[in-house]
Amino acid sequence: MAVPGMPVAPRPAFAPPARVPMAPPMAPPMAPPMAPPMAPPMALPMVPPMVPPMATVAPSVVPPVRSFESPTPTSSFPPVPRRPTGAIPEAGTGKRVINPFLANDPNQRAKRLARALVSDMVTYLPQKREEGTRNGTLKVLFREEIKKSYEEYVDQVGKELADTTTHFQDALNDVLAGGKKIF
Repeated sequence: MAVPGMPVAPRPAFAPPARVPMAPPMAPPMAPPMAPPMAPPMALPMVPPMVPPMATVAPSVVPPVRSFESPTPTSSFPPVPRRPTGAIPEAGTGKRVINPFLANDPNQRAKRLARALVSDMVTYLPQKREEGTRNGTLKVLFREEIKKSYEEYVDQVGKELADTTTHFQDALNDVLAGGKKIF
């Protein structure tokens, strides 16, 4: 846009773009190496299946075969009696529970938790347990571990249930003390 009173600069003449030298022509891409030709598959001789000849037996002599049973036993062991599928009665309540480990019974849960916590002590400190059993010093050697496990037990089952039951003490005697009444 021209401004009045200002001289207009002459326009440069059109110049064609500079020529860029072309790259030399590329060689055509090489084809991947060919695998050696494969021999045609060998034809195997046809062998008729081994089928014993059928003996002719009178129809009254052949016993009927039941489709739901196997004619010969599959094992030499006696069959294992199967537990009926479905619910299992919960001990002492008469109620049926599908899976006893999923039961919401606080006492069962507290017993399992106590045994699991004490079992962890036995699993992770076997030499300490052997020494305490041999010397009769289980209470002294496991004082800190028992304290920590009991705190975890109380946190998970509640103070009231922990105080009114002996599940943790029973687990200590059964699992840690090997059935002896030490705790």
